[in-house]
Amino acid sequence: MFDYRFQWRVVWKHWPELLEAALLTLQITVLSVVFGLMIGMVLSVWRKSDNKILYWFTATWVALARNTPALLQIYLAFFGLGALGIHFSPYTAVLAAITFNNAGYLAEILRGGMDSISPSQRGAALGLGMKPLQMYVYVIFPQVLKAVFLPITNQIVWAMLGTSLGMIIGLQELTGMTTFLQSQTFRPFEFYLAAAVIYLIVCETILIFARLVAWRAFRW
Repeated sequence: MFDYRFQWRVVWKHWPELLEAALLTLQITVLSVVFGLMIGMVLSVWRKSDNKILYWFTATWVALARNTPALLQIYLAFFGLGALGIHFSPYTAVLAAITFNNAGYLAEILRGGMDSISPSQRGAALGLGMKPLQMYVYVIFPQVLKAVFLPITNQIVWAMLGTSLGMIIGLQELTGMTTFLQSQTFRPFEFYLAAAVIYLIVCETILIFARLVAWRAFRW
């Protein structure tokens, strides 16, 4: 019968380790989204390029990122490249894999936003003497980011949850540290519930902050 005795003191005792792991998770999330967004912008432009090499390079990247499991991408970054003599730490492998995945998804999100921009705006920008890079920086991408801001926010949340896969290769982010602590204390329910609450609070905070930013920046 049900006779489990909750011991939340154990979780509180190890709260510093959980907080440190949560900060590591957040760090990987932020870096992977920033790098992924920068790469995704480049890929979204290349996807619309007349250059076949750039087009197919981008199409291949997007297809691999979207149609293969994120866990497999982490395995390839850590074990696959390691077999070729290219060795990454668990931290670097997870960051590289999540960035690769983010870039593929964000490239498609941004491409959809670019399709909503009237071609006449590109023509007008070029007619004013802007170079293609200036056109994208000052005319196209500001409008694109407005159109796809909330989908990008969803990708940020996915990136944070995706970092939990790093525990498979020994990265002690939030899920990895939680698993380690519960194995040492034999209190799985308390630790996993605490981790779930941390994930929930952080993800909901991201979504609320994104809605506030969207309301303040894009209401006009």
